[in-house]
Amino acid sequence: MAQKISTPPPRRVTIDGQTYELRTITVWNDNGQSGTIDDSKPITSKVQYKPGPTINDPFPEFRDLADRTEDKATNNGWSFRPVAGPGFKKALVEGGSNSLSSQLDGDGQNQVSKDAKVPLARSQQALSKITTTKSNQELAAKNQSPDAAANGLNQAQAAQSDQEKTEGTPISTPGTGEGTIGNDAGLPKKGEILKYPEDMNANQDYITFTMVESNPRALGEGPAGAFGIGPRPKTETSLGIVILPISGPIIDSNMVGWGQAELDPLSIAGAKIFRDAALKGLNTVPGNVGTAVEDIKKSAADAAAGVTYELMAQALNKPANELLSRGNGVIINPNVELLFNGVSLRPFNFTFKMSARSYTEAIIIKKIIYFFKKGMAAKQTKSGFFLKKPYTFQIEYKHKDKEHPGINLIKQCALQNFSVNYVPDGQYASHEDGNLTAYEISMQFTELDPIYFYDYDGNHPIGY
Repeated sequence: MAQKISTPPPRRVTIDGQTYELRTITVWNDNGQSGTIDDSKPITSKVQYKPGPTINDPFPEFRDLADRTEDKATNNGWSFRPVAGPGFKKALVEGGSNSLSSQLDGDGQNQVSKDAKVPLARSQQALSKITTTKSNQELAAKNQSPDAAANGLNQAQAAQSDQEKTEGTPISTPGTGEGTIGNDAGLPKKGEILKYPEDMNANQDYITFTMVESNPRALGEGPAGAFGIGPRPKTETSLGIVILPISGPIIDSNMVGWGQAELDPLSIAGAKIFRDAALKGLNTVPGNVGTAVEDIKKSAADAAAGVTYELMAQALNKPANELLSRGNGVIINPNVELLFNGVSLRPFNFTFKMSARSYTEAIIIKKIIYFFKKGMAAKQTKSGFFLKKPYTFQIEYKHKDKEHPGINLIKQCALQNFSVNYVPDGQYASHEDGNLTAYEISMQFTELDPIYFYDYDGNHPIGY
């Protein structure tokens, strides 16, 4: 029998106007075999939260928020920690199939199903037998009311208890979490779509630009643990959508870094010595140096000559190959090879010419220009000490209102350059109301993340 801990990827939520990451931690047992869950042993589950970074805590960690209990009649089965303010409590106590509580339960059940290698139904059955520990019961007694422990204040203002001082409190540092100068005035209202032309045919292929607020990737997470960076959380909240007809050219350019590299025989020998020192200890250095010297003596005469010329070159401050080439017409073999040296971020360029055929269409065109200009602008914090990143964009090609099967996919992008040509036809012209007859916009986007092998999952005929 072995105790297991299942932790699904975190879920990003907004509570009282602040963004947090929530995750479920489930502790369960198996009987020592794959494909088993031993529900005769205690099964516990809890939810942890992680606030956004602040000046005092730039890399916050996950902290316990609430424990699952078998008493579903009280607080929807949650036993809240003192750190939980009314915002969190209200969100978790709310029931329903699409509630936050149900989503977190589903995350835990799916992860246990994967880790235990059992059907989801078996995982759900086992997790229905959550155990309430004595400490959880004591916490539940103190937190029966959804408004307890926070005294009616919002989540960022919840009063600190001794446990809060240990585990940390989701607070906002002035100038970072409490907002920025300006608001979203002029951007599309929730559910509003800016579409050009206004009478676009429903069967016409088009491209969508959805403005979102990108979520940072967590440090110290992922397969590499403390040495890795977690996946970029998905962004579901739209801050506005622009729909435009697809226009050419349509180009994607996948790039991978390869570069010429050299490693001569002496460098190879030195690398072996230091590799062994790092792996086996510094006491191996004298022996390995002696071995390398003996190998040189046993090698062909030209190898010994190469070492001699190398030492001579160092003494004369001249390149060894220059001396060898002058004296013998040879050089030391550089062992040239093309080596992989990194990945690149893909750029995407778009140009759209928009002609206003009516007053309403002229208003739409100006709103589209405003949408991109404001969305790419950096935000200044209220303290003026920080600048917050601009909004980012999800770009999708559509065919009959579905994912376009004939054009590449694009990851979330930053808009780095936006230019407007107010006289695209070469001669100034305007309507009586002052609106120009035509505008041409050019945009340069760059993806936030590189393309990796696992991105090609077979679900799209072209992929990225």
